[in-house]
Amino acid sequence: MAEETNTEAQAPQAGFNLIRVYTKDISFEAPNTPEVFQKAFEPNYNVQLNSKARKLDGDVYEVVLTINVECKSGEQVAFIAEVQQAGLMNISGLEGMQLRHALSAFCPNILFPYARQEVAAIVGSGGFPALHLNPVNFDQLFAMQLQKEAEQRGSAEGDSNATVQ
Repeated sequence: MAEETNTEAQAPQAGFNLIRVYTKDISFEAPNTPEVFQKAFEPNYNVQLNSKARKLDGDVYEVVLTINVECKSGEQVAFIAEVQQAGLMNISGLEGMQLRHALSAFCPNILFPYARQEVAAIVGSGGFPALHLNPVNFDQLFAMQLQKEAEQRGSAEGDSNATVQ
């Protein structure tokens, strides 16, 4: 029993601490105003999400979630909005795939409500109906990215085998 306690004490403990959440960049353009306000508003949204992480000092990482929204009404661009919501996270005791999962899914999941609120606010300030983005399953997006990478590796291996024969 004493050996189990020593092993547990020596194993690194996973830790997470949210240090700060902040807006890194906000952009809003409404290139076809006021003309777009003079017609029936028939929104067609194109929403893109992206996240990136970089290691700072020690166990501190900056994670940036970027949301781009382009809205067209008919053929005209009504608005383009971009929000970069960032956070400083202290993540310890994780390595490899666990760390990648934390930075690619867990942290963006924390940042999303803040970014969603910023998008709604700037779109509303632009004179358009507030846009409330649907929740996002970042775990599912992460799993899809891993599957895509595995398929690309498999395809690359298949291509190299085909060339050798």
